[in-house]
Amino acid sequence: MLIALTRAVSPSITRCELTHREREPIDVSLAALQHARYEAALAALGCTVQRLPPEPDLPDAVFVEDTAVVFDECAVIARPGAASRRPETRSVATALCRYRPLYRIDAPGTLDGGDVLRVGRRVYVGISSRTNLGGARQLDELLAPAGYSVECVAVRGCLHLKSAATALDGDEVLLNPASADPSAFGRLKWIAAAPEERFAANTLCIGRKVLCQANAPRTRERLETSGYEVIEVDASEMAKAEGGLTCCSLLFQEEVRRGS
Repeated sequence: MLIALTRAVSPSITRCELTHREREPIDVSLAALQHARYEAALAALGCTVQRLPPEPDLPDAVFVEDTAVVFDECAVIARPGAASRRPETRSVATALCRYRPLYRIDAPGTLDGGDVLRVGRRVYVGISSRTNLGGARQLDELLAPAGYSVECVAVRGCLHLKSAATALDGDEVLLNPASADPSAFGRLKWIAAAPEERFAANTLCIGRKVLCQANAPRTRERLETSGYEVIEVDASEMAKAEGGLTCCSLLFQEEVRRGS
């Protein structure tokens, strides 16, 4: 069973952290409606949606992806690069300990889950304003015994690696070459997001079905040409908070928790 951890939009989202966007008014009611439709889309794709406790005083709490990274063998609780976001990890750790042994990124390392892209046993970590080399090295040390390889990728002009590249089916990624060098992904196949659709590379793929942002019609065409079924999701209000489609859920296969 594929579980999707989500969290309601905080009424304080208007005070969210921003790095690469100018602050714009966010319609909180519309953001909540869009988020509910996003959760419905996940459920329609077979996910069991589990909502975390609300965090009304944590503006970015809806972006649960940044708080942890879940692998088959364990879950790694992140240490977000924005100090204001670190309290978000507590409730996520409480939820995840039912499913996986937990490990943590420690200071001075920082790691946002949005900077971690997994393709099979390969893990690409974006070095960004939120994730540093120390955090990437800790993740490498934690995952090496399970046979994962970790590679660092420089991120340009966007918040996270997953703003620039997301996993599709098999060994394929959707990529914005202006924000992440394609050569960093070795022999992986890649589809270029439409260059005029700046953040369209952030999609969420389950099998051959892809949730794609509604304002990215040319990228949608490229995905459909490559054989994917595309489902449009309007995330315009989340985008004002530098959020995307992967940011609003933490996806993993349910397994029996082993170890401690």
